[in-house]
Amino acid sequence: MSQKFFSVKRYLSAATRLELVSKQTTFESHMQSSPFLSLVKKDLLIEWRQKHTLFGVLLYVGATVFAVYMMSGQPETKIWNALFWITQLFVAINSVAKSFLQEHANRFRYYFTIVKPTTFLLAKMIYSITLLLAMSLMSLLLFSVLLGFPIIQTGLFVVITAVGSISLSAVFTFLSALAARANQNAALMAVLGFPIVTPVLMMLSNLALKAITPVYQPGWWILAGTLLLLDLLIIILGVILFPFLWQE
Repeated sequence: MSQKFFSVKRYLSAATRLELVSKQTTFESHMQSSPFLSLVKKDLLIEWRQKHTLFGVLLYVGATVFAVYMMSGQPETKIWNALFWITQLFVAINSVAKSFLQEHANRFRYYFTIVKPTTFLLAKMIYSITLLLAMSLMSLLLFSVLLGFPIIQTGLFVVITAVGSISLSAVFTFLSALAARANQNAALMAVLGFPIVTPVLMMLSNLALKAITPVYQPGWWILAGTLLLLDLLIIILGVILFPFLWQE
């Protein structure tokens, strides 16, 4: 009986190893054909299967919105706007900032052999933007249900929310890459992120006021152009600096 048990166990372990080898071979073949799309798909599939970040962020947003509703009801327009972007900041920290920190050092070495560093960084940014954009739309839905819907220009606010997702994702993905290569030091991300994220949130909040209040906002296009240039600068810095961190 024991011999049959051990033989079955060895057979299952061998089958498991063959399955893992076949999956790794398939992944490497996809990486050689389209490494960028393969990395984005891999991260999205892992996120969908685990769902830790998804449900954790939904619980956080739901609890925050419900607590604000119980304490003060439906707030004023400017307070609603400020609460929304502060919530988006913590959503980005909980979901996007872990994109590099959750990767093991041995996995970094494996990626180093099959993909370019710029491709890896840009794939992480696209994954972070997709994840944060979905979370932002869910947050907007919860805010609208419990805290009212003071938005006048819905389309414009959704566009600003998408731009905010790109901005926060680019910032925290780049900072997460720096922290991951600095011995997984998450405190470094917090120290470097505060002076960068603060002006980004202020610009996003001021841009969103145009979609909420009917009052004319002078210099709106200049502020929008400044935010887009800041996003482009962060992405360019990441593309330039990350290859040097990749070699460490």
